[in-house]
Amino acid sequence: MGKKIVVVNAGPRKGWNTDTIISEAARGAEDAGAEIVRFDLFRIEKYTGCISCFGCKKEKFKGHCVCRDGLTPVLDAIRESDGLIIGSPNYLSEMTASFRALYERLIFQNLTYNRENPCCNEHPVPVLLVMTSNAPDTMYQKLLDGYQRTFNTFVGPTEVLVCGDTLQVADYSKLDWGWTMFDPEHKKQRHETVFPQERQKAYEMGRALV
Repeated sequence: MGKKIVVVNAGPRKGWNTDTIISEAARGAEDAGAEIVRFDLFRIEKYTGCISCFGCKKEKFKGHCVCRDGLTPVLDAIRESDGLIIGSPNYLSEMTASFRALYERLIFQNLTYNRENPCCNEHPVPVLLVMTSNAPDTMYQKLLDGYQRTFNTFVGPTEVLVCGDTLQVADYSKLDWGWTMFDPEHKKQRHETVFPQERQKAYEMGRALV
């Protein structure tokens, strides 16, 4: 029986950078024989981040977030999966609020506050963490290093893929105020030359996840 890979899109824009990259990774995993279960966080039922109820710190709920909302099926699917592909655009030097909500719930349910055994996750799975950004690839390295360490500890061995300097809109000339911080021609050229290479890399990393 094939492996089950959960794919989570924490970006709102269908058909754009984050959606495209994680879809390529998902295609790679599927071509390697995996079953894909996908969630788009901007299109699921209402949810919140961690509400600090500490229900997951009780023995009978160990490793399970007890808050029931739109993220419950996402958390359940990840818990039962063989791998996770999760991607977010960078908003104001961070991942999206949707990503953070899932991240808080996913990590905190496995945190024990026990020095000898800080993590109660009994089913680690490999993770591919994707971030897209209009800034250069290396600008948020410390941010991603922190996420990678946390995912390594509480979810499973994690690889990171960064797609920077992305094309944000199809036609910059139609934007009010003039986005003079960006060179539209450079953005378009990079989207046509480098972004396809990043798509291919995402595909290969998705295959490797399986």
